[in-house]
Amino acid sequence: MHQDFAAELVGEIPRLRRFARGLVGDAALADDLVQDCVERALVKQHLYDRARPLRAWLFAILRNIHVSQWRRAQHLGPMAELTEMDEPAVAPEQEQAMSVALITEALDLLPQMQREVLILISLEEMSYKEAAEIMAVPIGTVMSRLSRARNALQALLEKRGTTVLRVVK
Repeated sequence: MHQDFAAELVGEIPRLRRFARGLVGDAALADDLVQDCVERALVKQHLYDRARPLRAWLFAILRNIHVSQWRRAQHLGPMAELTEMDEPAVAPEQEQAMSVALITEALDLLPQMQREVLILISLEEMSYKEAAEIMAVPIGTVMSRLSRARNALQALLEKRGTTVLRVVK
């Protein structure tokens, strides 16, 4: 194992965790997904092209693992939901925490493809090109999914009586 590769990989773990959490909506499942991604990256590091950004390669691996797991779960049928153990007993009083909670709840209601593109572009600040590579779709598809995702997220938040999002140009 190359030390440079390992150091870069470790540096990307927080972003991988954020992306995974956005995809699956559960911290424990996200950690499992990141662990699978890191393991696969280490085993397949000989396939990594240094001309390509490591983050994009790792996000593509993580996304592919997630899609494979989702398809397998669909094939097996629905599973019983566990209650959220990490939810606070008392709702946070800070306005920012409330906004984050509202956005997270609304984000979880979006279709997978819209949630994924919003996380990549808005949270991870990736370019349309990088997101297109990760999702293996044309840039135009990324742009249209992002537009639909932003509109859907705004509509969900407005339905809940909040306007925590603002237009930034």
